[in-house]
Amino acid sequence: MKLKIFETYDLLSSAAAQKIISTITQKPNAVLCLAAGNTPLKTYQVVAQQCKEMKIDFSKVHFIGLDEWVGIGPENSGSCQYFLRNNIFEPLAINPNNIHLFNAASKNLKAECSSMDEMIVDLGGIDLMLVGIGMNGHIGFNEPGVSSKSRSHVLALDETTQKEGQKYFTQKMALKQGITLGLKNVAEAKTALLLASGAKKAEIIKRTLEGGVTENVPASFIGEHNNSYVFLDTESASKLIQSKGFS
Repeated sequence: MKLKIFETYDLLSSAAAQKIISTITQKPNAVLCLAAGNTPLKTYQVVAQQCKEMKIDFSKVHFIGLDEWVGIGPENSGSCQYFLRNNIFEPLAINPNNIHLFNAASKNLKAECSSMDEMIVDLGGIDLMLVGIGMNGHIGFNEPGVSSKSRSHVLALDETTQKEGQKYFTQKMALKQGITLGLKNVAEAKTALLLASGAKKAEIIKRTLEGGVTENVPASFIGEHNNSYVFLDTESASKLIQSKGFS
């Protein structure tokens, strides 16, 4: 694992954007898995702007969905799909045939999971997976206690996730379940990149990086990945800086 601490969120976002862009320039038919959420938003804005300016061809790139709220349709502004469509797919004019997302409104979620895992295999695996980290240490919707051997699956959402998730919606929603790629999918990605920003993430980042690898903090498995990066701003890294003397 390679840890990088940036002075500001903007610098973190720029570095993460360059990681995505370099993946595409090195492999024009790369397979990307990108998280929704507030932390990677600036990253995607930078990617969209620079790729237009640099005329980078995304026509052969495939996108895999990381997760989704079960029962929430893509037209809902709080859905992961809505976020990705508005902040990365449409700005880059991605061919819909190259977008592979969970249908969280499906009546057969088990089949959705199997289909997603098969799609990943058919595409040759994920080249770059970008994830955030929840307040409870989840990545995707892999909640504390999840098996590290799991691939795509449906699970009950932790109370913390249900509460934190409300910020994405314009009205109170029942967020009981999530559908997500599993920790095994994360481990199998050729490159994994975890982003965190803001002081409120400082404690869980400290637990993730200093508390040992444990299923109680799913994000801690990023440390076992053979090609992983953790990008932090100084606020989210503040408790690491205090304990380890990082600068």
